[in-house]
Amino acid sequence: MASRNSIDDDGIDLQDLDWFPQARDRQLSTTLGETLRVPTATSASPQPRSMRSSSPGFPDSLSAVQDEMDGEAMGNTTIVIPNHEKDRTVNRRLRGIHVFMITISGVLGAGLYIRSGTVLRVGGPGAVLIAFTVMGLLAWMVMQCIGELLALWPISGALVEFVAKFVDEDLGTAVGIAYWFTYSINFAALIVAAAGVLEYWGPGKAIQGTIMFFVVPLFLVLFNSFGVHIYGLTEVIGGSIKILGVFIVIVCMIAINLGAGAGPHIGTTYYKHDPMFPFHEDAVDNWASALFYAFSIAAFAYVGVDITAATALEARPDRRRPSSRDTEPQIKGPWPYISVRFVATWTSFLVWIIYFIAGFLMSLNVRWDDPNLPVLSWLGSPRAPENDDDAKKYSTDSGFVISAAMSEIPGLAGMFTAVIFVTAVFSANTNLYVASRTLFGLTRRLQDSEWRLFAFFGKTNNYQVPVRAMLLSCFFMWVPFLYLSRDNSPDTTISSLLEVLSQMGSVSCIIVWACECWAFIRFYKCMYLHRNDLNASPQFVRLRRFSNPGAEDHYPWRSHGQPVTMYLALFGCLFVLAVADGASLWHNWAAPRFLSAYLSILCFIPLWLGLKYYNNWGNVEWKLEDLSNFNIVEQKLRELDEIHDLATARDTDVRERGWGNLWGVM
Repeated sequence: MASRNSIDDDGIDLQDLDWFPQARDRQLSTTLGETLRVPTATSASPQPRSMRSSSPGFPDSLSAVQDEMDGEAMGNTTIVIPNHEKDRTVNRRLRGIHVFMITISGVLGAGLYIRSGTVLRVGGPGAVLIAFTVMGLLAWMVMQCIGELLALWPISGALVEFVAKFVDEDLGTAVGIAYWFTYSINFAALIVAAAGVLEYWGPGKAIQGTIMFFVVPLFLVLFNSFGVHIYGLTEVIGGSIKILGVFIVIVCMIAINLGAGAGPHIGTTYYKHDPMFPFHEDAVDNWASALFYAFSIAAFAYVGVDITAATALEARPDRRRPSSRDTEPQIKGPWPYISVRFVATWTSFLVWIIYFIAGFLMSLNVRWDDPNLPVLSWLGSPRAPENDDDAKKYSTDSGFVISAAMSEIPGLAGMFTAVIFVTAVFSANTNLYVASRTLFGLTRRLQDSEWRLFAFFGKTNNYQVPVRAMLLSCFFMWVPFLYLSRDNSPDTTISSLLEVLSQMGSVSCIIVWACECWAFIRFYKCMYLHRNDLNASPQFVRLRRFSNPGAEDHYPWRSHGQPVTMYLALFGCLFVLAVADGASLWHNWAAPRFLSAYLSILCFIPLWLGLKYYNNWGNVEWKLEDLSNFNIVEQKLRELDEIHDLATARDTDVRERGWGNLWGVM
């Protein structure tokens, strides 16, 4: 195992790295303070004014000197990475299994156990099955677009760079801010969800405020400060517990349906005698509105399938990837590409299977009009009416816990509650990781004194963990304390605020998805437009998506169903943002519903326009990035390669352990 703050001890051959092209002759540095040779076809440009995760070119602090030996023959430039930049790099310790489990942990969260009950109450069993299926398909199509770009450039701030290079630079910055907001607010929302789950045992507000809203977040921050390899191990354990917990819940739900416990054999009774496509008349006017509203609710459950992009900077290079100079036939299969290809293709599919089976079993075991099911939100939702003597009251928002409680199997409802609680805590841990790495990616390359305040958050501690960005990502931790207010009940201002803030995270994520699909569409068209130039350029051998017939193919991975997939993905995201999110307003107007649906959009567009005005004051150009000129495209492609190469710089200085490094931990 590699030691902390050191390069990999496994002896990685540069020719085996998945981003290394056949005709690219670079001598890559693995330590700080050494040199990095990159092509000089495009000169390094000065640091831009815009707040970007990575600039087109190199920071001002990097000095460039000409290599006297091979400068004339190869045209290489030596980039010196000074030692004072060593606190702006991270360790690459995450393996394929870590990336996969982090993604699973991020997407397999409280949305399954709690949001599914809301969907069942609003639109019945039909809405549960259709909503989770459609949103799962949308998540899969989005990941096809993101995954192909990641296979080419697994870089820091990938989602920001893809939009900035192929759509608009300032839009890329806005996407990064929206992505950080998504996981920062979801971190707080999941802490609230975990506290709400504890209500089943009635611990009291004091326990919730002390343990859940202070001790747990503090522990997560401190624990994640000790290195990404420890975090990766935690996610493997947490992801395994989540998968095991889902399996146990599914098996128990099957047993309940077959008559386990005090209840009778349920089978398909509710499907036969109750309508398959009902709707809650207090929430929507018809079942179509209920289905669209269910899409919006189910979208939260799939937030996290894109986490693969956030782990790119700290993921190990794939040493199983064959060299482009190998002449032996290569073994086909998903495992050599698990960090991108496997996750992009299979994660959303596997999660959809889990959601579909679990949601189907819940709709079999719980009536759609059960008064205990939440109607509007998974935060502070209503319970069974006090004047209904026949209705049993359960202190939970989960349809699974309701089913377990009705079965009267001793301890089963408590076990389900514990599974949901652990799931919510581990999901919060994942969201904190993604938020901190996103903010770190936005600020790590800022050098200008104009952005000095933000550059403060682009540094790491002695374990090369962006603790400053992690602390700022806890910005919304004031939100959970609203949950403790005596006024937190359905139809109150505080409850509405919790609803709006939690829903804004989901909407912001869909906005990011739409922008990534847009970026891939422009990338796809760009590759097709310049296919002849790329095929004639040896240095771009791995970027030949449309290679000549009979030519050797070095393109890392082609996503499925293109170009149809990318257009359907963009249309699906826009449909959810414009139509599905506003379906709840068709019944009647309510300010909280409007803000939940459209506040993120109303903030995102002014943010983008404001960045354009600020970064281009007096010379604002209302046009997208020019991809029609091959010289400009060539420069963009080289810049993406340079960003990746600079990200591999590593600090070899091993700091002392123990109490001597306590300040580095803090």
